[in-house]
Amino acid sequence: MRSIAGRRDFLIATCGVAAGLSLPGLSAAAAPAQLTVEPLGDGLVVISGGGANVVALSGAEGLLVVDGGSAERSPELLKLLAGLPSGHHIHTVFNTHWHWDHTGSNELFRKAGATLMAHENTRLWLGTPVWEAWQERRYPARPKAQPTETFYKSGKLSFAGQPIEYGYLPQAHTDGDIYVYFRKQNVLVAGDVVSVGSYPILDYCTGGWIGGMVDATQKLIDLSDDKTRIVPGNGPVQTRADVAGEHEMLAALKEDLWQLMRKGMGADDIIAAGATSKYDAKWGNPKLFVANAYMGLYGHVREMRGVV
Repeated sequence: MRSIAGRRDFLIATCGVAAGLSLPGLSAAAAPAQLTVEPLGDGLVVISGGGANVVALSGAEGLLVVDGGSAERSPELLKLLAGLPSGHHIHTVFNTHWHWDHTGSNELFRKAGATLMAHENTRLWLGTPVWEAWQERRYPARPKAQPTETFYKSGKLSFAGQPIEYGYLPQAHTDGDIYVYFRKQNVLVAGDVVSVGSYPILDYCTGGWIGGMVDATQKLIDLSDDKTRIVPGNGPVQTRADVAGEHEMLAALKEDLWQLMRKGMGADDIIAAGATSKYDAKWGNPKLFVANAYMGLYGHVREMRGVV
């Protein structure tokens, strides 16, 4: 297995780490959606419309929150959270990965005194400038957004009188993805490992790849049952069957794309050959997915060949 340091060096060499670069101006966008709150039972809610789904649990200690949406909606989100039971104090915040549409409130959460929990790789990506080649976008470092506590594998904590379980989903959407499982409510928060209505993003520039997504979706299936409500990074709450459908698609395309790569095909050739055509009606335009899957598979050639 390639070491973490070696893998990070490969990602930096492949995608580049931008030094001293500013974020380009954002294009004009439609008016932002209104934030909506959906109860999930026993003090747990999911808040949608702020860049990413945000889950909050009320307890005597204050609020435990998973993700924070985009920075643009952060003041609005914090105002909404303050109106929840025990919302006067944000106690603990989990980041499911480093992307800005999920960590946009980190600076304000830290300023409010919250403990920020995430995988160690999320801390590392937030602490360095990153060039995302597939987006052609530069992300400067955000040291004040870095988690205050990190972990590598899994853990549990007690909040609102109930156990909260969390764990690592290695090298999937990124190399810092985690799940947070509220077992009392049977709610599993999965971040962008679970995609709704479009092919999932495989951020190969920060360690994501299709093989890791296959393993991560299988992990979510193993953790859940037919009654589990699974909160994706964006979109409506999903079921175990929904995640199983994503897993089956990813597992099939991992093998199909690899075999076409072995024949010397590039990403455009693979799309032209219709490799994803049986899935496109459900998952949409495959161009970005195939391009990113190709780069991720390229970075795992030794693994795919059974060398490591």
